Amino acid sequence: MQIPVVLLFLGLLTVPGRSQNAATEQNSATDGANAGEVEEEDPFYKSPVNKLAAAVSNFGYDLYRQQSSRTATANVLLSPFSLATALSGLSLGAGERTEDVISRALFYDLLNKAEVHNTYKDLLTRVTGPEKSMKSASRIILEKRLRVKPGFHSQLEKSYKMRLRALSGNTQLDLQEINNWVRQQTKGRIMRFMKDMPTDVSILLAGAAHFKGTWKTKFDTKKTALQDFHLDEDRTVKVSMMSDPKAILRYGFDSELNCKIAQLPLTEGISAMFFLPTKVTQNMTLIEESLTSEFVHDVDKELKTVHAVLSLPKLKLNYEEALGSTIKETRLQSLFTSPDFTKISAKPIKLSHVQHKAILELSEDGERSTPNPGVNAARLTFPIEYHVDRPFLLVLRDDTTGTLLFIGKILDPRSV
Repeated sequence: MQIPVVLLFLGLLTVPGRSQNAATEQNSATDGANAGEVEEEDPFYKSPVNKLAAAVSNFGYDLYRQQSSRTATANVLLSPFSLATALSGLSLGAGERTEDVISRALFYDLLNKAEVHNTYKDLLTRVTGPEKSMKSASRIILEKRLRVKPGFHSQLEKSYKMRLRALSGNTQLDLQEINNWVRQQTKGRIMRFMKDMPTDVSILLAGAAHFKGTWKTKFDTKKTALQDFHLDEDRTVKVSMMSDPKAILRYGFDSELNCKIAQLPLTEGISAMFFLPTKVTQNMTLIEESLTSEFVHDVDKELKTVHAVLSLPKLKLNYEEALGSTIKETRLQSLFTSPDFTKISAKPIKLSHVQHKAILELSEDGERSTPNPGVNAARLTFPIEYHVDRPFLLVLRDDTTGTLLFIGKILDPRSV
């Protein structure tokens, strides 16, 4: 595969767009086939954990696109990993036909399926271990008094450390138990997962996540001030904006997507990647359609470390949504109609509800007051200015595995 070239021109670092990469890869594949060559795999994906992370993250990008298209004029914030975990666990109870449906949605068809669940256990440890700030909770909740086969119980706990919950039939007690469980799993970060208990539950997938990020380099609180955020061409609101006139970040400009990309490091091997359209009126659909694990990984490799004048809004985002209708519009639609979950119970059951809650906080907090002196940043003739003062996309990922942790479309940072 031909390696994309990064060009430095008038202070802008240009990274190739997705279609450019696709065309390059297609041409390279054709040339390689003609020459009898085999395309070399990116070393990053030689790790089974990283391959699995890419697969479940691609499910996350698909889910985000579907939800964003349903709410075109509203903010979206998802932590798809929590739902992918519940869904992957659910596949342990599926018959061959239904397991195949889930595997395709999670992109497991390109993996060694025999090793998926053992590998997932390793991935969970790396991404959501007890020492991590990322707190995630995933659960499968079943209809009241359902008799569950013991083999499913043990497999689920072994690979996913997940315990089933069968409803009691007492709505208030069931709601209280679920909320208490999420509160416990997130170490008190999420106090209430659901407002109300849905009716007619057969299978409810629950996914919750909380992350309060700590930057590698903190922002000076004295420089935080109310500044303009442009909702569109005509409307402007004041938001609390963090600033650093001497920031060091990783940067690139995608001419095809017409957006500036900046990546800022957080502690614990997590990074925040901002996709900022050049115009406030620009439709972000093209950027959204480009997002895949492979695309984001390629962008990450191409970004260059530079000095920049930086400003971005403080974020405290809380997103709670029933995603059943969204998932019904994906390739998982058959799980809601006539699935085969006979490995869970002899009684016919089906997916009926998907509940999600994501909380993300990014403030001035950081590990150190000044950048690491060992970081070498390019000094450009024209200093780069990166002001997140208009609608943007945000991707939080685990750098070691490439796992998508959070993804958001922020049209108005005052609330989600």
